[in-house]
Amino acid sequence: MPELSLTLHRAIAEIPPLDWDACAGPQNPFVSHAFLLALEESGSTGGRSGWLPQHAALRDGSGRLLACAPCYAKAHSQGEYVFDHGWADAFERAGGRYYPKLQVAAPFSPVPGPRLLVRPDSGIGVEALAQGLVQACGQLDLSSVHCTFCTPAEWEALGEAGWLQRIGTQFHWSNAGYASFDDFLAALSSRKRKQIRRERRDAEQSGFVLKTLRGHEITPRHWEAFHRFYLSTADKKWGRSAYLKKAFWPLLGERLGDKVVLMVAEQEGEPVAGALNLLGSDALYGRNWGCLVEAPFLHFELCYYRAIDFAIAHKLPRVEAGAQGEHKIQRGYLPVPTYSAHWIQHPGLRAAVADFLDRERPAMLGEIEALHELSPFKREGEA
Repeated sequence: MPELSLTLHRAIAEIPPLDWDACAGPQNPFVSHAFLLALEESGSTGGRSGWLPQHAALRDGSGRLLACAPCYAKAHSQGEYVFDHGWADAFERAGGRYYPKLQVAAPFSPVPGPRLLVRPDSGIGVEALAQGLVQACGQLDLSSVHCTFCTPAEWEALGEAGWLQRIGTQFHWSNAGYASFDDFLAALSSRKRKQIRRERRDAEQSGFVLKTLRGHEITPRHWEAFHRFYLSTADKKWGRSAYLKKAFWPLLGERLGDKVVLMVAEQEGEPVAGALNLLGSDALYGRNWGCLVEAPFLHFELCYYRAIDFAIAHKLPRVEAGAQGEHKIQRGYLPVPTYSAHWIQHPGLRAAVADFLDRERPAMLGEIEALHELSPFKREGEA
């Protein structure tokens, strides 16, 4: 094992983009230097957001970056989508101090992917970076480290290193080599085929012009409108301030280019609804949705069906449609497990959370198995 040193950085700009992305790889845009920089430059993270960058960088004796991780000192548990509010409340009622904590995450993005980013030719594993994060947690007097929506391989490695393991659920669409949307529909039961065809027809006949835009096709007026959609959704869902700032969207479009895919509905030339996606090397990631109008099945068309169209056309293995939503199952998005790992300093809290997770994991796996019974795909012998 080479001599290693870990540093924490209060801005992603302190780490050269080429070095960071050599560790992050091209597969997942949510851990790219460009995405994290857009969050910071727009004020969506940092400042008074409660997401204070503490990006981890692991270097060898010559100063070469071997591994890194998007890390944030958190003063709350908002915007994470792996809920630990109960842990925090119980610990603080017992006289403990849960915040600040260290969050290893893509902020506001419940998107599975790598979190402990190791350069392929580094000669080290994720365990070295995990050990450094645990040491930093103790030195900074933080209560815990949370690595959320990590890969299964990271989850296994962290579990072997003594981190507590948690399982969640999302709904993803898998491409079985479909040649067209009709080819996908042919794999469904007759009743579900008819339902989806009716929903698409009603959305297309609603009087809106529906478009799929990429990169430079997305103009400033689209981003201006999309921020209004986003605020509308945040107000309806949460009744509080939105996480992402207005400046984030055009920065995202500028920095990620053709990796940004916007499904939009226009009325008399003006955008009135939209669904934002980011393109990875093997998936289309559905992220944010909003609208200023109500129309039958417009949400399903822009968020789910057009994403499937895009994935088929670009031969992508899957579409990941974000957190929650059992209604996605009937649109072909089936339940899959998601993973997180947690290091907790206090022995008493650690023991209590470990006991809770030991009971929660089999319950979550049982729920995923039960949800699969709702699949719209044909069963053997079914028309």
